[in-house]
Amino acid sequence: MVIGARPHVLVIEDDLAMRDVLRRYLEQESYEVTVATDGRDGLAAARDLSPDLIVLDVMLPEVNGLDICRQLRETDGSAVPIIMLTALGETDDRIAGLTSGADDYVTKPFSVKELTLRIGSVLRRSLAPAENRTVDGLRTDGDLTLNPIAREALQSGVALPLTSREFDLLHFFLSHPQEVFSREDLLKHVWGWEFGDHSTVTVHVKRLRHKIEARPADPKRIVTVYGLGYRWDPVT
Repeated sequence: MVIGARPHVLVIEDDLAMRDVLRRYLEQESYEVTVATDGRDGLAAARDLSPDLIVLDVMLPEVNGLDICRQLRETDGSAVPIIMLTALGETDDRIAGLTSGADDYVTKPFSVKELTLRIGSVLRRSLAPAENRTVDGLRTDGDLTLNPIAREALQSGVALPLTSREFDLLHFFLSHPQEVFSREDLLKHVWGWEFGDHSTVTVHVKRLRHKIEARPADPKRIVTVYGLGYRWDPVT
């Protein structure tokens, strides 16, 4: 995003009423908004416009939201924050959305104000100017190096393809080695939520393990402390 410009949000939603409400509300909140009415156009817009954040419905014509998310993450290597819209009670959709690379989700029906707060929370982290970030330098552990100002994580000198939330989670773990945190703790400290679905943390931990652990099924860094939560064990 250009310094001083409004954050650009892409809304991919096929329901006309929902789409118009989201556009009007987000524009009132000073976001630049682009809308797409189906998955094919939405994927093209995500690639062509490089938005700061995508609000993505799961159920879309042409290409569904899960496939869009996977293509952006796995094919394009995009780290753009994605908030998925899922149907109330559809746990499988929520898990599938997070597994495919979404940073967050909101269940329908939802308060537009709640969604706007979620958007603001994600963008504050991903777009914060370097001088406004409360950091104290690089984090290193063995072959891992994390630069919180540049929002870059390297393993053996190669950039890790982390989403915004995965980066925040890795930064938090590296900043608190050998401390045990419950999923509730992580929701509060990393997501900024006082309450929420704990499966959000479970899925993000699993995704992060697959990107940094030599054997994700037998992790040596992000260790499960049964009955309590997770602990970062340094390798050095």
